[in-house]
Amino acid sequence: MAPPSAIEVLPATDTSTFTIPDRLTIRHIAKRRAASGKLIAGVAAAADVGAFKGRTHHVHKPLAKRWDHRLTDEAKTRGGSSLKEAAKFLKQPGLISLGGGLPSSEYFPIEEMSFEVPNLNSATGERHAVLSVGKHDMAHGTSDYDLATALQYGQGHGSAQLLRFLVEHTELVHNPPYSDWSCTMTVGSTSAFDMAIRMFAKPGDWIISEEYTFPAMVETAAPMGVRMDEGGMLADSLDEVLRTWDEQARGGKKPVLLYTVPTGQNPTGSTQSLQRRKEIYAVAQKHDLYILEDEPYYFLQMQPYTGPNAPDVPPPASHEDFLLSLVPSYLSLDVDGRVMRMDSFSKVIAPGTRVGWITASEQICKRYSVHADLSTQSPSGVSQMMLFKILEEQWGHGGFLDWLLHIRMEYTARRNVILDACEQFLPKDVVSWKAPKAGMFLWLCVAWEKHPDYLSKTLVEIEDELFHANMRHGTLLMKGSWFCPDKEVDTGKMFFRATYAAAPLDQIREAVRRFGESLREAFGLVTLADSGA
Repeated sequence: MAPPSAIEVLPATDTSTFTIPDRLTIRHIAKRRAASGKLIAGVAAAADVGAFKGRTHHVHKPLAKRWDHRLTDEAKTRGGSSLKEAAKFLKQPGLISLGGGLPSSEYFPIEEMSFEVPNLNSATGERHAVLSVGKHDMAHGTSDYDLATALQYGQGHGSAQLLRFLVEHTELVHNPPYSDWSCTMTVGSTSAFDMAIRMFAKPGDWIISEEYTFPAMVETAAPMGVRMDEGGMLADSLDEVLRTWDEQARGGKKPVLLYTVPTGQNPTGSTQSLQRRKEIYAVAQKHDLYILEDEPYYFLQMQPYTGPNAPDVPPPASHEDFLLSLVPSYLSLDVDGRVMRMDSFSKVIAPGTRVGWITASEQICKRYSVHADLSTQSPSGVSQMMLFKILEEQWGHGGFLDWLLHIRMEYTARRNVILDACEQFLPKDVVSWKAPKAGMFLWLCVAWEKHPDYLSKTLVEIEDELFHANMRHGTLLMKGSWFCPDKEVDTGKMFFRATYAAAPLDQIREAVRRFGESLREAFGLVTLADSGA
């Protein structure tokens, strides 16, 4: 969503006005940091997200809707950790603590850690930088975060040091349009989804999802699919499902949760347009749905596909151009506070960090953080430390955007390789596809009704035969049926999911060639060699 072109002045009362500030920029973040002074955050420090957001950038925005009527009894009655509440007193100067059951950092057997990371836009030409962290860097005044703190117990919301960066990043990219939004860290989006289900759903409740969706979420809950096309979930289908919901026939109450992966959706690779997102958000408002926006692929939005041997589209020329090129998120459209956005470092840094964060209203983030305090506790301190050193001390916000733009171009190149291979090797009379605009996946639709055994075998049987035939040819693709949230529904269509994320480029081409030969064999088609291609 584009930043305001000029400062707007709106009436606050009949006799006064207030000024809407410019949207946050990297320059604004630096000025805000300078004005707020040094961040003081020791062991298990509580974080003031409101201070990280700034005091004036959100005063003109409305408050979020309250969600007491949607929260489960467990979420509403769960109390926080009384022992962690005491951590706020650790800031008192000269305090000698005999209270917390914290092991002594003297006995942490790690004195120092070092690791090497890409050195973005280095003036010296050095491709990598070595980052080091010691046990007592905070006491020595060399860093705002050290091993004595990172390796100790932490708060459910994560370390204040890293959380500040994430809050600023969220405001920089999404600028939520209500005032009391907040962030809290997670141990990844699967865990975040699990906690969200416990907060909003009871056994027997239904959850709305796309027609095909991420299996781990299916296995965590019991979603029912809404029809989709290559652009993602269809708003009119969503409205029809909710408007005609029959509790007796469905065996459950009308859903109150909508789970969606709007960008580079797994498994279909589809990306919802801005107009589609606005339409779906309007349906959510109409039926008072709460939206779980799962966005691990958001920054893998790619350059347009121009076809085999066509010139590449140049990358965005600036940070502002890059941010403007991204499809606005549901969070950026959320005037009600009805979205929990789940972000993750899994696809843009590394999945093994097990660090992500949610953005939602203060009410929801506080409930989530209380739950985390008594379950996951906090993300790994080692992972938080590494991310802090990379993002805060090495790259900064500008460097992180440079990195995101870098991986955008890398995934664009990978996507183009698999699409070019499909054009060259796949029999288009029995398989079709749409060029993904984001993510890591290509969704291949197989015309199974053209299979020789179409009249005598079911879709599931033919899908299984094609899966194993492809394996015999030395290539693994995932069955589309594995991604159906409602196993009782017969979609009548057959798909296979391919990913271009990890295999070397030459192996991607070879895998597609083998898949093409497997299909030709199974459907009794002329091979590429016999056709002279």
